[in-house]
Amino acid sequence: MKALNKIFPALVLGGALAISGAANAQEEAATLDELLGLVKQGQATEARENAAREREFAAAKADQARLLREAEAERTRQEEESTRLENQFEENELLVAAKQDQLRERLGSLTELFGHLTAASGDLASTFEVSLVSAQYPDRGEFLRELINKMSNSDKLPRIEEIERVWYELLREITETGNVAEFTAEVASAAGERSEREVVRVGAFNVIDMEGNYLAYNNDTLSVLPRQPAGRYTSWAETLAHADSGMHTFGIDPTGPTGGSFLAAIIDSPTLEERWHQGGYVGYAITAVGVFAFILAIFRLIVLSVVGAKVSSQLKSKTANSNNPLGRVLKVHEDNPGMDPETLELKMAEGVMRETPRLESGLTLLKIIAAVAPLMGLLGTVTGMIITFQAITIFGAGDPKAMAGGISSALVTTVLGLLVAIPTVLLHTIVNGRAQRIIHVLNEQATGIVAEHSEANAK
Repeated sequence: MKALNKIFPALVLGGALAISGAANAQEEAATLDELLGLVKQGQATEARENAAREREFAAAKADQARLLREAEAERTRQEEESTRLENQFEENELLVAAKQDQLRERLGSLTELFGHLTAASGDLASTFEVSLVSAQYPDRGEFLRELINKMSNSDKLPRIEEIERVWYELLREITETGNVAEFTAEVASAAGERSEREVVRVGAFNVIDMEGNYLAYNNDTLSVLPRQPAGRYTSWAETLAHADSGMHTFGIDPTGPTGGSFLAAIIDSPTLEERWHQGGYVGYAITAVGVFAFILAIFRLIVLSVVGAKVSSQLKSKTANSNNPLGRVLKVHEDNPGMDPETLELKMAEGVMRETPRLESGLTLLKIIAAVAPLMGLLGTVTGMIITFQAITIFGAGDPKAMAGGISSALVTTVLGLLVAIPTVLLHTIVNGRAQRIIHVLNEQATGIVAEHSEANAK
């Protein structure tokens, strides 16, 4: 019983501590009465807390019910508003259709007129975007774009002043196409630097600055072409830029408003020096051979001209002079006056043969160069074609311009070879003719001396 009395307060105390919470757990009961009082106090506290929670749950349930009723009422109101708006939308559609029919009825033939006006304004705006006249009169297309947007809307009509301005801008474009005008504009150099310059516009074809440089017009900006046409075109442009009046020669490009394809072709066309460099190492070799052939031919022409002059002087002299081939051949007869005709003939022929290689020196080399130069050109062409087709194999033939450029570069060596071969053949013919004339004189004089010696011995 004593043990039970000891265990029971401990169990009751543990239960009371668990129920009463953290605050009452710190208290200690000395007797069973005190413990019982603590338990009752904990039960009363929990009852009050449970009652408060029930009141909160009841209030929350009532609030949720109220919110539900309000949401259902709002949904009903929105459905009624949606129905009203749908009815109003249908009524507005009918009203818009009626107004459109009324507008079309009132416009009548003006609809076709405004259609033509819109099309004309669009075409004119496209022309203004690329026209060189816009460099002098910028922002002309802004008015046309605003007019097009205005006519695209059904609620606005163009005014008489706007229609007249379209006619005025069209007429001004036509008029300025035939005028040469000078004005100040911002110009971008080839390096990208912008500055104000005095420029001259030649109709709608070309724009130049005071230095004779052709300008390009792109995206409302004037810029100096990175590469100018040939010298005569720039000199004509400079003369026109500083002229006050009168007629002047000038190169225009009528194929396009912003420079055109013809001017672009002239600019992109390589010069003679660039063409020569396209030949590569084979072209350089052909050029070196051609220069050597030209120098050799000129040198032989000078030598043969001097020798021919000396031979002509020897023909007029009675005494043999050893400073020329004819004099050396005649000296054989003078040195051997008593020689028999057969031996003298052989000696004279020997003298002529001794002089012939000197007179024909360089002719064989010129002939070889004339034959080899076209072969070198063909070698360069074949090599260039191989490189071109290798590039086509790698990158494809999607760019015909690049392929044509490669073939054109490959053919440069053939042109160089022919340019060397044809003059070399002509020079060889001229030099050979000079040499053969001198050799003919030597043979003629040697034969004459042998004949005279034979007649003298016969007497």
